Amino acid sequence: MAEIRSVGVIGAGQMGSGIAQVVALAGMKVRLYDLGSEQTEAGLARIRKGLDRQLASEKIGAGQRDAALGLIETSSDYASLGDLDLVIEAATESEEIKRKIFREVCPHLAKHAILASNTSSISITRLASASDRPERFMGIHFMNPVPVMKLVELVRGIATGEETFEASRVFVDKLGKTTTVSEDFPAFIVNRILLPMINEAIYTLYEGVGSVTSIDTAMKLGANHPMGPLQLADFIGLDTCLSIMQVLHDGLSDSKYRPCPLLVKYVEAGWLGRKVGRGFYDYSGEEPVPTR
Repeated sequence: MAEIRSVGVIGAGQMGSGIAQVVALAGMKVRLYDLGSEQTEAGLARIRKGLDRQLASEKIGAGQRDAALGLIETSSDYASLGDLDLVIEAATESEEIKRKIFREVCPHLAKHAILASNTSSISITRLASASDRPERFMGIHFMNPVPVMKLVELVRGIATGEETFEASRVFVDKLGKTTTVSEDFPAFIVNRILLPMINEAIYTLYEGVGSVTSIDTAMKLGANHPMGPLQLADFIGLDTCLSIMQVLHDGLSDSKYRPCPLLVKYVEAGWLGRKVGRGFYDYSGEEPVPTR
């Protein structure tokens, strides 16, 4: 089994930059890819901020921060990923976009390279079919925010080889994360359980059972959740929440996974949560204010 020593990350957004950060801190070379320098520079800035936050809380030392930054390169050319051992796609949660990425990047990858997706819900078997290496294709699903969350879901497609799985498991262990193994079913384990809860909280708001404040307070203090489900939905991104619920509804054909109409309405309005400044809360002031 070949050791993973170098990693490419496709997508320099919140998830991709977080993955790059933890990989570099583990001492592996990272190449962070996105469509242009504006996106990669924003990703690097996010990584620097994250490392500085860890330094300030004394989770890492100045030497570790500087060493990690020295291991990260950026690129807007798929050809630059050709000498790497593992390439992880961390693009938006759209099967069409992900399949397009795999078709375009595969001709540039080394024959031994493992290709992985950070998808939170989409079939690994289907995504692997868009690549030239289904036996070396894995689901490696990091939780958000990546530097903080300890869990990584490993998901094998129907064609994934045992060596690919073992190499991926060893890689995650080197990051100091804990793995859980999920079968290739819609939304895997965490989101199969979490997103229907969030969707039900949105139905509770939609049906007038409680306000945003009362629903979130009830779950924080009544179920000891660190944040309320509507606050968490805003943090995840309402477009991502809707996408995962649609995957569950389409993939399992069960009406209990029907996305709440209010969630659909918010996404159609562009109220996607914290990343745009408005969702179930308005983030334009010093403190978030409920929008309903």
